[in-house]
Amino acid sequence: MVIGKIVGTLVSTQKEESLSGLRFMVVKAVDIDGETGSSYVVAADAVGAGVGEYVLYASGSSARQTLQTDKRPCDAVIMAIIDTWEVDGDVKYRKDA
Repeated sequence: MVIGKIVGTLVSTQKEESLSGLRFMVVKAVDIDGETGSSYVVAADAVGAGVGEYVLYASGSSARQTLQTDKRPCDAVIMAIIDTWEVDGDVKYRKDA
């Protein structure tokens, strides 16, 4: 699993039929201090996340193990919205703050 921040959405009206019904989000990887890097992925959203939220995402074969992505050609999936994270007693992020 990787921490990421949703920085955008992706809309595709023409796509493989098995992808119908999935929402796609543009996600940038985030380091442990909450700083976004330069790499990004397009991930299927399995949890209803929105732009600006911090999420956990998985890629590779793990991305096809949610109910929404099972047997679909997905390489990345958002599987959790982060409420808070803490490192060595220091709160790095709190959603309600």
